[in-house]
Amino acid sequence: MQKNSGTFNEKLRRAALKEYQIVNTGPDEDYDNLTFLATVACEVSIAKINIVDRDRIWNKSVHGAESTEVEREHSFCDLTIKSKTPILCLKRSEDPEIFESATGLYSTEYSFYAGVPLYNPDGHAIAVFCIFDTYEKELSSKQEAALLALSKQALKLFESRKQKQKLFTVQNKLEEKYKELEKFASLVSHDLKSPLANIISLSELLKDENKEKFDEETNQYLQFLVEASYSLRNYIDGILSFYRSDHVIKKEASNINLGKLLKPIVDLYTVSNNIEISYPEDIELTAVNKAALTQVFMNLISNALKYNDKDIRKVRIAFTPEEEFYTFEVIDNGNGIPAERFEKIFELFATLDTADRDGNVGSGIGLATVKKLVESLHGKVSISSTEGEGSNFKFSVPRH
Repeated sequence: MQKNSGTFNEKLRRAALKEYQIVNTGPDEDYDNLTFLATVACEVSIAKINIVDRDRIWNKSVHGAESTEVEREHSFCDLTIKSKTPILCLKRSEDPEIFESATGLYSTEYSFYAGVPLYNPDGHAIAVFCIFDTYEKELSSKQEAALLALSKQALKLFESRKQKQKLFTVQNKLEEKYKELEKFASLVSHDLKSPLANIISLSELLKDENKEKFDEETNQYLQFLVEASYSLRNYIDGILSFYRSDHVIKKEASNINLGKLLKPIVDLYTVSNNIEISYPEDIELTAVNKAALTQVFMNLISNALKYNDKDIRKVRIAFTPEEEFYTFEVIDNGNGIPAERFEKIFELFATLDTADRDGNVGSGIGLATVKKLVESLHGKVSISSTEGEGSNFKFSVPRH
């Protein structure tokens, strides 16, 4: 049974109704199905889900009559929300004064009414599930149970709508905050790049022109300064890439050839003779996000090559078409990753605290971006690895 607050408080009741944001909303099939079932189960001509507003009774759903609002005063619904019974049943022969007061209020002169107040979780009646007919009748126990059950379903629809509205509001606020954060990151990163570029160029110039004049310790300090500056630049670029990945997801899906997608990426990295990258060439992919896949492959291939101290660095890209997914693998012969770090490496700013082959420590952004992109495409990414032998990054995206 629904919870009744025990006392009728119109101010609190209207405040509760306002939270649902349902007044004056459009038709909804879910509500209409309930009023239809009520007419069938209770064997009546008309069923309504009525919202009790400040001065009017507004119909969310009506079956068997035209949807017209009526004044709240002298209405059956106003009596219902103030009653303390689970079902308020009225008959003209038993309650002539009530029906006489309602004369002219409804488009039809009714002789029977039954209404169930719909209470919010705090016990305030915000609406009424009601049935009407032009002749008097007696509801059976099963019909009363059916009316109560349908009323509960109507209330669940109310609560579901309320929760969706709250979620929608929270999502909008989060999106606004995220846009502010993205703008902040972009502005800060942009403002840092210019002075950072000056630091890098001046440090390298100072180091090159005074190499013979400075002692070993001073030259080492300068080298540290240059390396730290490059690391900071990569860190800034990574932050921008991470926040811009949301724009990549919004790109439209298209049909592409996997080989043609991978070739320009591979060409970027095979400038050195000690790099070997193999990939499938004659694979057609339908309805995929080309921009997102490109970013994912670039990040994974770049990582596979950077954290690889072998004389010959090898990367193999594999493809498996499954029933519901396209599955890709980026397999390398690099340094490998400890099993206990498999989950951690996909977190933003998480690093293994180890330097790459050039002595630079990673920013912990690349793999976080990969995970973000893949999951935004409704896919999954995982890793298997053996320290000293290499890693296999596997990711899947839905096929359409």
